[in-house]
Amino acid sequence: MFSFDEMENTAHQLISPTQLNKYIKYGHVAAVIQSGSGHIYTGINIDTACSMGFCAEHGAIADMIKHRETRIVKIIAVNQYGNIIPPCGRCREFISQINKENIHAEVKVTKEQILSLGELLPFDWKNA
Repeated sequence: MFSFDEMENTAHQLISPTQLNKYIKYGHVAAVIQSGSGHIYTGINIDTACSMGFCAEHGAIADMIKHRETRIVKIIAVNQYGNIIPPCGRCREFISQINKENIHAEVKVTKEQILSLGELLPFDWKNA
């Protein structure tokens, strides 16, 4: 199993802010997922002028699903300034829908704080 420090180092290595053209930029955020099997999956963000891009977490999840895995044990994202950032609301919901056990995934939200996805998604509509 990988530590959050190792995952953070991997994420920092993926950061490569790039302006592809006047409509698209990418690589300002990187995410690293550790799956239930212990494998590591990564992704970067893609931002578009008309909101068709996606978050780094989505890219990492796509990589994970491509390898037929859905269970997330740990997840971390960092931005181009080196800050650890929590997943946005859309990503939180997406992660929770990929596998119901992901509600227990550890999410590094700051340098000092790790929360479960469930703590970041209180009053989950899927539990109603």
